[in-house]
Amino acid sequence: MNRIIIFANGDLHDLERARAILRDDDFILCADGGARHALALGLSPNLIIGDMDSLNDAEWQKVKAGNMPIELFPRDKNETDLELALDKASELNPNEIVVVAALGGRIDHTLANIALLSDPKRTTHAMCFDDGVEALQFCRNRAEVYGRSGDLISLIPWGASVCGIRTENLKWELDHETLFPEKTRGVSNEMTADVAFVEIESGLLLIVHRRQSLPLSL
Repeated sequence: MNRIIIFANGDLHDLERARAILRDDDFILCADGGARHALALGLSPNLIIGDMDSLNDAEWQKVKAGNMPIELFPRDKNETDLELALDKASELNPNEIVVVAALGGRIDHTLANIALLSDPKRTTHAMCFDDGVEALQFCRNRAEVYGRSGDLISLIPWGASVCGIRTENLKWELDHETLFPEKTRGVSNEMTADVAFVEIESGLLLIVHRRQSLPLSL
């Protein structure tokens, strides 16, 4: 399997930008209420997973009419629906996992969702959050960011200082430097080319990419 798109139940403000990152052969996996975004985009999910407490009546009718597969879990559980969806996606062993609509809404869910992306056990697959406007990924060694000149890039140390940071094709370059989690130095840099490169020697670095225009084909 090449790529799995997971629709989470966060905010999705621009459907057309989200549509621009999709491919015809994507496997569509929805975390409970994330199915509403897939339905709004005219997609038929390959699988919906969760406790099914977030869809309204009209959305439920579409799911039933489309005979969409559901993997049901109890409401009383230790994992969020997105964590269950990520675990299922990992079992399917794709080359890449892209999570859409993981941000916005409740701040506790947003922070928990980003923390899920930081789990070392998920490094066996290329994984990011992307809604067509903002994309998030973690850099553990080297990362590439594809966009356009003028796009905003923020480098945020996750949990502890990140050392030995080197960047290419950013307006304010870093050369073997350290960013600290209690400082904001890495926020709002700018791309100067269509691809930016980030390398680190130690730590965990969150890269936030905010596009200034429609995304290039992924």
